[in-house]
Amino acid sequence: MDYHIYLAGEIHSDWRDKLRASIQAKPGITFHFWGPQEDHDTSDAIGESILGTQPNALYKDLQASKINNLRTELHLKKADLVIALFGDKFKQWNTATDAATAISLGKPTIIIRPTDLHHPLKELSEKANVTVDTIEQAAKVIDYLFA
Repeated sequence: MDYHIYLAGEIHSDWRDKLRASIQAKPGITFHFWGPQEDHDTSDAIGESILGTQPNALYKDLQASKINNLRTELHLKKADLVIALFGDKFKQWNTATDAATAISLGKPTIIIRPTDLHHPLKELSEKANVTVDTIEQAAKVIDYLFA
């Protein structure tokens, strides 16, 4: 059986690799992982790459955002599970948007967030199915779900 897992969160670290490596292989189960475009330059330039040079930075960002939002929506709608990582190093607006969208689509959602982000994420955490503190805990949840 195939399962599609969307990994929402910052794109500046190797947390996705750590999560994938922490999940135990399951006989007869294949996990497919998707997420946002992890190359920041590609993500920022996709609008101009497709539509040509834009008149200013605002329109460059607008066109890239439209295409990136479409990509994210497509993957979130196909996801069987969404895992959203909130780290403590980067702004987390995209992660919050992706997690809220997944929850509103009725997608099972696991939030990973350090304990010091408990308060600012309390409402979102309450709407998610599971909230954990570490990548390893999220992997253990997946291992349990598919045992």
